[in-house]
Amino acid sequence: MQRIRVRFAKRGRLRFLSHRDVARSFERAVRRAGVPVAHSHGFSPHPRLSWIGAAPTGSASEAEYVEIGLTREVDPAALATALDAALPDGLDVLAAAVASGAALAERIDASRWRIELPGVEPAALREAVDALLAQESVVVERVTPSGRRQIDVRAALAQVEVAAEGVQDGAPSGVSPSTTPDRTEVCAILTAVVRQTTPAVRPDDVLGALDVVAGLRPPVPAKATRMAQGLLDHRGDLADPLGSDRVTTRA
Repeated sequence: MQRIRVRFAKRGRLRFLSHRDVARSFERAVRRAGVPVAHSHGFSPHPRLSWIGAAPTGSASEAEYVEIGLTREVDPAALATALDAALPDGLDVLAAAVASGAALAERIDASRWRIELPGVEPAALREAVDALLAQESVVVERVTPSGRRQIDVRAALAQVEVAAEGVQDGAPSGVSPSTTPDRTEVCAILTAVVRQTTPAVRPDDVLGALDVVAGLRPPVPAKATRMAQGLLDHRGDLADPLGSDRVTTRA
């Protein structure tokens, strides 16, 4: 009867959830919220939830999408409110829209990632990025359940920017915070627009490519957040996948 497209975020500790865990959380939330979700046919019916380009385990995201098939029409704002209340903190519904026009998968061909690299000097990151962009092809290897895959990271990169951000560092261990002021450290920030490929290029692949071309290895694990998904235009901007739908946005 109706399809609702939902944009949601994966934040905080819940960024370590696998896609399967996220899907199970949504299935439970749909039941708790009383959403009139349609089910598949067969011996073991499942809720009709269609996922688009799930973020890898360990990555946060502000732009995850799921399409929900319903047995009757509902107000997308009411569905968004009920679903958000039923989900655990860290899985947060941001917007909902009645599906119309092209399929959601046809509205997404790239992602914008923000990768925080504590302990990496911005100048060193810029040099590594310049070395990566100067190459026509940079291949990294990823171990998958089906075996080792060769991935050309350079071919998938549409846009890369480097910035710096100050990070407050707390007092050293054993020292009272009241007597030792916080220290501001510089954190290098990498923003990358990555085209969808098969297999998809992940933030870890981008960091692996920087290691290949420049030996850049962050001293501590990087934090990656997907900021947007959409159709990539000639300016490097991503069009909102829900832009042509009737969208209800939550704070």
